[in-house]
Amino acid sequence: MDIKKIMKKLKGDEEETGDEFLEVNEEPEAGQVNVRIETLKNYSDADKVQNLVREGNVVFLRIKELREKDINELKRSVDKIRKTCSAMNGDIVGVDEDFLIITPSFAKIYRGKAG
Repeated sequence: MDIKKIMKKLKGDEEETGDEFLEVNEEPEAGQVNVRIETLKNYSDADKVQNLVREGNVVFLRIKELREKDINELKRSVDKIRKTCSAMNGDIVGVDEDFLIITPSFAKIYRGKAG
């Protein structure tokens, strides 16, 4: 097959698929849930996480860095986040040793069959 035929096919394909594009609306829709991935580097980062959950975000929180640096500071930070989560009727769970998932009151974390 020569180059000209290949180019014609490519041009033809581009023209045919040009109508298949979909515009994306960047405005949030009602009922949209935002999921944030954050890193807990020190105790002061707990305030940021608390605010994100209060705003209705689900937060995947990396804790490995702080766990390796200072386990006591990690415990204080997690306790602070847990108290806020509890006060808001949210949910918090550890995933492996490196992540926490924190949710606001409208989302619950499934932990398997009860009973």
